[in-house]
Amino acid sequence: MNPPQAPTPPPIANLELKARLLMVFMLLLVCGSVLFVLYARGAFDSTQRLVLMAEDSEGVAVGMDLTFSGFPIGRVHRIELAENGKVRILIDVAAKDAHWLRTSSIFTLVRGVVGSPAIRAYTGVLDDPALPDGAVRTVLQGDVSAEIPKVIASVRELVDNLNALTGSEGSVGASLRNLHTLTERLNGPGGALTVALGSEQDAKKVIATLDRTQALLTKLDGIAAKTDTQVFGDKGVLPQARETVVQLNAMLGESRESLKKVDAILRDAQAISGSAKAATADLGVLRADVEANLHKIESLVTEINRKWPFARDTEIQLP
Repeated sequence: MNPPQAPTPPPIANLELKARLLMVFMLLLVCGSVLFVLYARGAFDSTQRLVLMAEDSEGVAVGMDLTFSGFPIGRVHRIELAENGKVRILIDVAAKDAHWLRTSSIFTLVRGVVGSPAIRAYTGVLDDPALPDGAVRTVLQGDVSAEIPKVIASVRELVDNLNALTGSEGSVGASLRNLHTLTERLNGPGGALTVALGSEQDAKKVIATLDRTQALLTKLDGIAAKTDTQVFGDKGVLPQARETVVQLNAMLGESRESLKKVDAILRDAQAISGSAKAATADLGVLRADVEANLHKIESLVTEINRKWPFARDTEIQLP
């Protein structure tokens, strides 16, 4: 016995119309998305044309950005070959960002070791006139990879120079040997004196001379101490000479008193001529007194000459 069949659904009304409407909606959605993307990428913004002349277009592609201070302000629109064999890079710069480009602006095309090339703009003076539409400028190209062989050659030359300096016959090696010799001399018997004089024999001579000088100074100190004691001590020459001078002054005073008496007697002798015999006797006594005083003075002077050190040879013989 056959199972019962499901009922047939009723037909959808206006199915063809609804399918067409869905296709139109999808088409509008796709077109709207494309227009939004173009708007977001600035396809509808007003631009001005900038032409950069380069030696070659290696690494440059359509759609590459032109950056200023790291921000994209333009995009490569087309690349073409000029009549003189150079490359024309046509760039569309957004009108809202065109004020960053001046007549003194510089454009560079830099190719790095890693990554794609980049076109950059540099403006030093923002007060210069604005760059006109359709301006043609020469782009400065720099290839970092092209400098690598030069850098390697410079490094190799530097290494060769270092090897020459640090080799056995190089300046650094000679300096190290001299330093080693200097260290050995400093640690040797003469020390720094040997280094200063250049040889150990000269250093020994200087040390011997210093020893003899030290001994001589010691002897001179002893002689000076003895001289100080003998001359300026309590029993030295100067105190005795001082006492002798005091005695001499006393004896000279006595002599002056005797002479005063002689003068008085002479005056009396002149006044009293009649008593000449008595005056003569008095004069004899006084003369004897004067001669005795003179003998005392002479003996005192002799004693001074004997004690005073300047009357003898006082030269000190140094060892």
